[in-house]
Amino acid sequence: MLRAAATKASKLGLACVLLVATLAGPSLVHARNPGPTDNTATITVAELPKQGRETYQLILRGGPFPFDKDGSVFGNRERLLPAQTRGYYREYTVKTPGSRDRGARRLVCGGQPRTPDACYYTSDHYASFRRVVE
Repeated sequence: MLRAAATKASKLGLACVLLVATLAGPSLVHARNPGPTDNTATITVAELPKQGRETYQLILRGGPFPFDKDGSVFGNRERLLPAQTRGYYREYTVKTPGSRDRGARRLVCGGQPRTPDACYYTSDHYASFRRVVE
């Protein structure tokens, strides 16, 4: 009998969590992690860290890039960027002072390499993005 009561309480608790998530879902998720198309999720080129501005200029010039992976296809597996066909997005390293590896900062640009349609900055290794605006 005790087990049946615990199971019923557990199901009721799960139902409450699901109800709250359903009611607050999109706004709750949006508030925690705004998508790149949200006007609040932007960063100007001037606001990028110095190394980000340098990488952005390298992208517009077509390189040369300091890391072999720079310019490689970014798969958008996190689905935080607008959906595009595979190969549309390319990633570039934004150097992190003091880091012994590539660090967590990247610029991800879509479209043609020297004239991208849009670029996005991440400082937390693809957990969030901000659209780069002039």
